[in-house]
Amino acid sequence: MGLRDDLDRYREVGEAKRQDLSEFIQYGDLGQSRPDEVKIPIKIVDLPEFVYDPRDQGGVGQGQGGTPDVGDPVGEPQPQPGDGDDEGDGDEPGEEGGDHEYYEMDPKEFAKELDEELGLDLEPKGKKVIEEKEGDFTDMTRTGPASTLDFERLFKQGLKRKLAMDFDGEYVREALRVDGWGPSRVFEWARSEHIPVSRAWIQDAYDSLPAEEMDRWDSIEEMQREVDRESTAARIRREGIDEIPFRREDERYRYPEIIEEREKNVVVVNIRDVSGSMRQAKRELVERTFTPLDWYLTGKYDNAEFVYIAHDADAWEVDREEFFGIRSGGGTRISSAYELAAELLEERYPWSEWNRYVFAAGDSENSSNDTDKNVIPLMEEIPANLHAYVETQPSGNAINATHAKEVDDHFDDAGNVAVAYVNGPEDVVDAIYTILSTEDES
Repeated sequence: MGLRDDLDRYREVGEAKRQDLSEFIQYGDLGQSRPDEVKIPIKIVDLPEFVYDPRDQGGVGQGQGGTPDVGDPVGEPQPQPGDGDDEGDGDEPGEEGGDHEYYEMDPKEFAKELDEELGLDLEPKGKKVIEEKEGDFTDMTRTGPASTLDFERLFKQGLKRKLAMDFDGEYVREALRVDGWGPSRVFEWARSEHIPVSRAWIQDAYDSLPAEEMDRWDSIEEMQREVDRESTAARIRREGIDEIPFRREDERYRYPEIIEEREKNVVVVNIRDVSGSMRQAKRELVERTFTPLDWYLTGKYDNAEFVYIAHDADAWEVDREEFFGIRSGGGTRISSAYELAAELLEERYPWSEWNRYVFAAGDSENSSNDTDKNVIPLMEEIPANLHAYVETQPSGNAINATHAKEVDDHFDDAGNVAVAYVNGPEDVVDAIYTILSTEDES
């Protein structure tokens, strides 16, 4: 067995793991896993091993006349312990241990596999600031120590101003030599030609001209035909730049960008109806839907905490084991759970620091008008990344099971409310996709 055999073996295990993920979520024994460790049953892939070719094993024989010769067979092979020929043993070798073994993964790997399985890519955002540190000197301010002055920017701003203010002075002086033109007319002409010259400069240039040169040109058109206007670029190449006009308003000082390290915190509030109508089949569907969601969000966030609320007509907080194992009894008032959820979130998990998910499940039966008057307003008032309700009705909808539909109809266009319907284990994966894809889109 070589390295290629090992690689093929691990590829087969990975493929089997992915193929069995959906089946595990729908029908597997979730109790084999823990909150921090997921155990996925996968089909057994036999490990490669050394096997001797029976044709090369050699041995002794009986030969002719009872005299054994080397290489002759010696009757039938004697059965050995463990050959599977015991009375009543009809199994083939290796079948006794069943046809599955378990692949262990942490929630982070589970979340990655589920993303691939369902085509999701939920990227949580951090909320709680845990550290601030200085980054690169990329931000700017108008004041600061001289050592942080951005001289390159200052030089560029001054150079831009120099180029914007530059003009061909000799060309303008020639305009002053047009017969009958004075400083005012030359200034108007310069403006029409987009020459950035000041009236004071023109006046000084006019005053310095000898009187005999003031009628050199009969018209401005003649002057423009005879005199070439030199561009700023050509003049800089010929003369260079003597000075750059720096100004205080161009000064900028660099200071470091402040980078906030944010921890990706999430709190998941799981709400479960434990009223008298929630029989075992419905409870199992709640567990089968909520457990993978817990694993998924644990794998996605740096720090995940869970709050478990059970309710009938009243609501109370329970631990994880009790949440999934509690027996049913009593009436139903779903709003009692949301009232408690709002109170706990406000006390322990401020919206400014925590991502929030509020997942509720039940058979959609609720006390009269409680959904419309109380639950929906509470869902609107509780800030959360996602609200979700999972209806579990293995035998189909009861006549008074309207809660899920009322929530679905009311939040039809909302980007952070999902409603899923689970009538059997085969609906679980679709329900999880409905919930997580709603968060992914929002």
